[in-house]
Amino acid sequence: MAQEPHEIPMLNIRAVSRETGLKPDTIRAWERRYGLPMPSRTQGGHRLYSPRDIAVLKWLSDRREEGLSISRAVDIWERLSRDGQDPLATPQFAKPHQYTFPAQDVSISSLRDDWVQACMRFDQQAANQLLNEAFARYSVEYVCLELLIKGLANIGHDWYQGQITVQQEHFASELTIRRIESLLMASPQPSIPGQILVICPPDEQHTISALLITLFLRRLGWNAIFLGANVPLDRLEQTIQNTKPILVVLTSQQLLTAATALQVAQLLIEYDIPIAFGGRVYNLVPGVRDRIPGIFLGETLDQALSMILQLLEYAPPTPSVEPPEQGYLLALEEFHNRQVQVEVQVVQGMAAVGIHPDHLEIANTNLTQNIIAALTLGDISFLSSDIEWVKGLLEHQGIPTRGVNSYLQAYAEAVMHELGDRGSLIASFLVQLVREG
Repeated sequence: MAQEPHEIPMLNIRAVSRETGLKPDTIRAWERRYGLPMPSRTQGGHRLYSPRDIAVLKWLSDRREEGLSISRAVDIWERLSRDGQDPLATPQFAKPHQYTFPAQDVSISSLRDDWVQACMRFDQQAANQLLNEAFARYSVEYVCLELLIKGLANIGHDWYQGQITVQQEHFASELTIRRIESLLMASPQPSIPGQILVICPPDEQHTISALLITLFLRRLGWNAIFLGANVPLDRLEQTIQNTKPILVVLTSQQLLTAATALQVAQLLIEYDIPIAFGGRVYNLVPGVRDRIPGIFLGETLDQALSMILQLLEYAPPTPSVEPPEQGYLLALEEFHNRQVQVEVQVVQGMAAVGIHPDHLEIANTNLTQNIIAALTLGDISFLSSDIEWVKGLLEHQGIPTRGVNSYLQAYAEAVMHELGDRGSLIASFLVQLVREG
């Protein structure tokens, strides 16, 4: 039977090395240890490689760049082959640049811009059609990262700048969540032993990052289980005992939920389960990373996936974290006991400023939660990023910074009145922000 063109051996090992970027010694070692690839031989014993052999080497190299060891990559290759699948044609391992497009191809950035505009018009049909077109042209992972995530980031920026409404932002987010959930439903059955839990800790309502991590792992054959938003701590222990996960991934977008992630991590340490974490708050406030006993996954979703794959191959010991200083523990205890009285004092102190009661209630809830989080994490300066974000948001809505400063001053005075010396580290920090602002 005649060989297919891609199976005809024609290149020596030096040419293959230039084509793949792999050293000849590496190519020989992979063949010797794992039987991949298996080149033909000349009568003199020299290796000759086919285009398919080169594709095999590039496939293995791509898996290594994604964070897998070569032995794990070979295991996946052999599993797919046993199941009657060609690993080179398996969708979850196809890179965006490996796709070919017709001459009239539309770039991902153009599709993203059109999708954002469709969401701004609340045009669900057009938005879904654009997603269908993107998924037909590109890999699932590429569309999720380059269209959905970047598109939502653009929408979030416009909302912060006061250029679009919160309803438009919510519409795009819900559309994204529904599409990711449909992709999860269509993902293949797990083929690798062991379960991975992906958790939004208590009070965390933002699920998109966690959903995408779950989707990407499912498409690689892992049994990733997403537990949903706002996972209650009191029920988590039973879930851990039932599932016996090999890894737990925590995603937090706010300072508040970094503090609750710490509580989850402290529970998991008792079960000796590897912990990984990531999310927006760890990018905005890098110091928070050192307060969570686990492995930080990186600042982007593709970095997170690569790190997770490395952890599944080899999980280092859980790093130890220093507990908060005694002054923080005392302040946290007293603040928990007196927070209602503090908020009442603030309302009374701000009565003459003319802030709408609803806005004042929201501000009190937000600042109180973040003070508790900063005290729990052991560094009151973690508040800075959130307060600066709120100031910028209000400025874009036409509310001057002096209104925020008046509020912070009133809050600092209420803390000192109700907590006394135990509240000094909170009040001093708020006063400092007012002076700097």
